Amino acid sequence: MRNVGAIARTASCASVHALILPASGSAQINADAVKTSAGALNSLPVCRSRNLVNTVKYLKESGIIVYGTSEKAELLYHQVPLDIPVGIVMGSEERGISGGILKECHNLVKIPVSGNIACLNVSAAASILIYETIRQRQVRE
Repeated sequence: MRNVGAIARTASCASVHALILPASGSAQINADAVKTSAGALNSLPVCRSRNLVNTVKYLKESGIIVYGTSEKAELLYHQVPLDIPVGIVMGSEERGISGGILKECHNLVKIPVSGNIACLNVSAAASILIYETIRQRQVRE
């Protein structure tokens, strides 16, 4: 719940168009999530998808480049173009991204870590990718 709220807050600050969440099996939008989002969840569109594989296919057919995040990826997050219409898939901290969704992504990217913990919190990772998108778009202007 708090991760969704934190991601929504960052997304709102960065003018992200929408969040897409699974219809089941993910955090619910409740009072804790809204509070953590500093109210962003009151204005940021949140779409619930019954089939994320089909949703990713639809985004691709609509001209959006879709990147998945994985610690097993070869490319670093700043090595791919993010100054274009883009969707970023974040997996759950426990299970990552499902194989079906990974196959649909145009490419996979990772955020390098070198400490004793193998991965970042999902909201921290989402923030890094969202703000790299902003950085690349500002460089282009």
